[in-house]
Amino acid sequence: MTLFQRVFGPPFQRISGAAWFARIGPAVMPPLDRALHRMSGGRLMTGQLLVPSMVLTTTGAVSGLPRRTPLACLPEPDGGWVVVGSNFGREKHPAWTGNLLKDPVAEVGFRGRAVPVTARLLEGAERDEVWPRLLKVWPVYDRYVERSGRELRVFRLTPK
Repeated sequence: MTLFQRVFGPPFQRISGAAWFARIGPAVMPPLDRALHRMSGGRLMTGQLLVPSMVLTTTGAVSGLPRRTPLACLPEPDGGWVVVGSNFGREKHPAWTGNLLKDPVAEVGFRGRAVPVTARLLEGAERDEVWPRLLKVWPVYDRYVERSGRELRVFRLTPK
């Protein structure tokens, strides 16, 4: 854990876990992160000093158009990633999770690279195994579960 993460992680986690942030965060953070990601050639996002971050491009389940969503992620040793459909702890699953359920072909923008991936929803023992590792990356996920009253969808993104 870096000095920055030790010093700034706890206050950012408190803010991110707050109910008021669930109302404001979705309107502010994704557009800001998409802009920073685009302007930096995929190298910069607001939260990446605290958690590994990516931009996931899915195909809209209704529109068929590309949809870019900034997300915290858990990079895996095999080159893939695990992502959580937290939606800032709101009641409904985020749209990008429905997009992946309809069409699991997507693209990850991570550290300046664009990587084609296939998504798979994790369930049961496989989901249970990865959950503690996700909490190490972003402990706020447990607060999101409590507030939302739903099981957060967890996906493994495997490079093609």
